[in-house]
Amino acid sequence: MAKQRVPEAARGAAGDSRLEGEAALLAGLRAGRDEAYEELVRTHAGRMLAVARRLLGDGEDARDAVQEAFVSAFRSIDRFAGGARLSTWLHRIVVNAALMKLRTRRRKPEEPLDDLLPAFLADGHRSEPRGPWQPASALERSEVRALVRRSIERLPESYRTVLLLRDIEELDTAEVAERLGVGPGVVKTRLHRARQALRGLLDPELLATAAGAGRTGAGAP
Repeated sequence: MAKQRVPEAARGAAGDSRLEGEAALLAGLRAGRDEAYEELVRTHAGRMLAVARRLLGDGEDARDAVQEAFVSAFRSIDRFAGGARLSTWLHRIVVNAALMKLRTRRRKPEEPLDDLLPAFLADGHRSEPRGPWQPASALERSEVRALVRRSIERLPESYRTVLLLRDIEELDTAEVAERLGVGPGVVKTRLHRARQALRGLLDPELLATAAGAGRTGAGAP
């Protein structure tokens, strides 16, 4: 069945309604109404926790970062100019709270990045073949996503953070540099090396998965 197009007028009306609802929520927050704070938490806590977990892992630090982000948002709501959506503003605050947690907690021993980078031959070609990147089924796509998450966790923190901020949270280079207190060139270098290392971690796993699937398919009647 062909997908029906949503009329332009309907999309515009939905957008207007959203903006009106956000304006009413913002007015309630600035007036200090409890129900407005409850609605803000109910609407945005889940997405904010997902952001914090990507940066800090699934633990108490992520939940603490979200709580601290909400406290910061409530205290500074009068300074919110309304130039961006509330969700964008809250995203920025929870990212900052998570980065503060990263700076203060004790670092765990990490695998050196050079050990994770792909090896190259003298002629410039990779010493190992690259894995397939086109999973066919929904199950395979889910497995690849889980593999990517596990592989990102293996990256050293300074590289993992840049990769998450740029490729997952979609901050631009200048924003990442500002948040981390480094130059744009440092961000670009770390991002490039992090992507290389991630590919180096994923390729052997994807090749093994593809080989297993091939054997299963060959044995099927």
